[in-house]
Amino acid sequence: MFTVEIKRIFIVLVGAVLNAVSLNLFLIEANVYASGFTGIAQLMTSVLTDFLGIQGLSTGLILFILNIPVAILGWYKVGRGFTVYSAVSVAFTTLFLEIIPIEQLSNDIILNAVFGGVLGGMGVGITLKWGASTGGLDIIAMILSRMKDRPIGTYFLFINGAIIVIAGFLYEPENALYTLLTLYVTTRVIDAIHTRHEKLTAMIITNKAADLEKSIHAQMVRGITTLPARGAFTQQDKHMLVMVITRYELYDLQHIISEVDPQAFTNIVQTTGIFGFFRKDDK
Repeated sequence: MFTVEIKRIFIVLVGAVLNAVSLNLFLIEANVYASGFTGIAQLMTSVLTDFLGIQGLSTGLILFILNIPVAILGWYKVGRGFTVYSAVSVAFTTLFLEIIPIEQLSNDIILNAVFGGVLGGMGVGITLKWGASTGGLDIIAMILSRMKDRPIGTYFLFINGAIIVIAGFLYEPENALYTLLTLYVTTRVIDAIHTRHEKLTAMIITNKAADLEKSIHAQMVRGITTLPARGAFTQQDKHMLVMVITRYELYDLQHIISEVDPQAFTNIVQTTGIFGFFRKDDK
């Protein structure tokens, strides 16, 4: 267990480095904006510096300040484990944004937009894959989705669309288009690393159904349907556990299965819709 948590923190640290490199070496000097709270922090820094003449408030510091109230909300509304690791991710990102110098490696804005998007997408993707997030928009989108019963992607689209419009209004309209390119590349990279679907169905074939049920119920608030199953080749009787989870719970489920029954066969598929009761607020 301790080794797993160390690996998790290490992955979050690597993700924070990638996000900081994406911003300081590619996006900031090119006036191309990242998605979510990172993009909002960039915009606020640009406005304070270029229009109000206020110096000293870096993107990393503003990002950290913006995430404080969000972390408090996430602690009560999303889940403590998820929020703690998300807070660690934000703290590391802020630290590396202050350590890594802001430089422009290329004068080609397309190269900055693409490489910044790739590195940022890698940072977010591996962080999500290991059961955390980069904070900010992820947590707010989850909370709003539970309150309004709308897809998480709707809120991502709204916030990121606002960033694109403001970037085009304050600076050159081309910057808005390059920001759109960065957001597209970031999303594609995240999709390649970690599923972005809101809900997933897990089908677990196991010889230890009772133990798995007990462990899952102890750590996750999710219903399970258990069905009898039989291996066609071995003719051995088994059980199949079927459950629907959110994408943020995927890491926890993988960890539980690997601890209880490493030999279990698990199939994860996208869930496009649910009818009936599905717990949305894990209190």
